[in-house]
Parts: sequence; C-alpha cells; structure tokens
Amino acid sequence: MATINSKYLGQLRTELLHLQSNNKITNDAPTDNNGKGEAFSPTDTVSGALSSCMMTIMGIIATRNGFDLDGMTADVTKVMASDPRRISEIHVNFKWPNAPGDKVTLDKLKRGAKTCPVALSLHPDIKQVITFNF
Repeated sequence: MATINSKYLGQLRTELLHLQSNNKITNDAPTDNNGKGEAFSPTDTVSGALSSCMMTIMGIIATRNGFDLDGMTADVTKVMASDPRRISEIHVNFKWPNAPGDKVTLDKLKRGAKTCPVALSLHPDIKQVITFNF
C-alpha cells in the first residue's frame, strides 16, 4: 500500500499527500533551478528529513530514559554540487540549552541520532556534518 501520493501542480511545483494523516507538503523548484522557490525544494525536504529523523530517534531514547527534548532545535544547511546537480553535504547543528549534564546519556543520544534511518539511507557520497551543541 502506498504511503504518499505525489501530484504535479504545474510550474515546477508538486504536492505530497501523506495518505495516513492527510497532511500535505508542497515542493517548489529552487530559484537557482528555474523555480519560484516559494516552498521547500525536494532537496530541502531531504535535508530537513535528516534532522527530523535524528530528533525523532533522540526523542525515543529520551522517552525511554524518562526525560524529553524540550527546547531542542536544529539548523540545517544544504550544500549542492553540480555536474551532476545533487546534494553534496548536509550540515545539522543541534542546539539544546536544557540538556541534562549526564555524559553517558548525551553520548547515547548522539549515537542514536547518527544511526537514524534517514542518515543510514543517504548515499555515502553525501557528507553529513552533525554538530551537537549540548
């Protein structure tokens, strides 16, 4: 059974419909690739998925250990290459001012994040630069 229905809307714009929840994501081609850049580009969506997946895995670990990730944020920077045009690097900079001081727990969170399904699914040529500011 399908997970997502993808629909071309014209003018280099697509809409993704998550079939279980009916949530939608709009993707536009970026301005440097003939698009309007009025929404996430497909490569933005991939880059954002990396940080979301990492946070989700850390959230699972946190819940199992009796705390939450309140206040955690991540800035994501996507670096594109040409010839062929592709994502060459994804930088994820996590910030968490309320992090517990327990090194063992923080190391467990970091290891978990780096083994999230998206991180393990990206091509090895895509450099993942992950910074944990906690």
